[in-house]
Amino acid sequence: MSGKPRLTYFNGRGRMEPVRWLLAAAGVEFEENFLETKEQYEKLIKDGVLLFQQVPLVEIDGMKMVQTRAILSYIAGKYNLYGKDLKERALIDMYVEGITDLMQMILMYPFSPPEAKEKNIESLKERATTRYFPVFEKVLKQHGQDFLVGNKLSWADVQLIEAILAVEEKIPTVLSGFPQLQAFKVRISNVPAIKKFLQPGSQRKPPPDEHYVETVLKTFKK
Repeated sequence: MSGKPRLTYFNGRGRMEPVRWLLAAAGVEFEENFLETKEQYEKLIKDGVLLFQQVPLVEIDGMKMVQTRAILSYIAGKYNLYGKDLKERALIDMYVEGITDLMQMILMYPFSPPEAKEKNIESLKERATTRYFPVFEKVLKQHGQDFLVGNKLSWADVQLIEAILAVEEKIPTVLSGFPQLQAFKVRISNVPAIKKFLQPGSQRKPPPDEHYVETVLKTFKK
């Protein structure tokens, strides 16, 4: 064992992508084990590795962690990306929960039927521009700092830059009415560890394609 965190998931974004982002932002190298078959998944269950029979699975510090939220908060706490006190942590939690709600729409998009895709993009645009991005635009303006919480990079900033880029892939002009978020995107994209993760050849995954969708569906098929 190399001592590096080991991530078990599909070779695609899904629920593991925020974990990859957070580890990358912390400057932590990690290994990946890709699920490709139903048999691999069933073996993990049989071996008692998946507490709730669900992936993502992250092996870190001698633990086999499941549940995305628990994994992320552990990494954020371990690598000093979780604020300086309880109040800052509460703000980070609130912001992360909001971003996660928005990302849920993107997560489900590849699995929606072709006839629903256009409608789902419209819903995503409406939700992003009227409910979620206005909140972060206001937070940045009122806070007056480079980051969402305190004045240093936190888990919330990492989640938000991931969400911004994911929404922009579907709706390139989505930030047109949000100058604070436009500036935030440039700033955070240039944080050295994040800039490195955004380069070609990193462990950041491309948008889900048909092969990814098929692999996921095949693996979980009853």
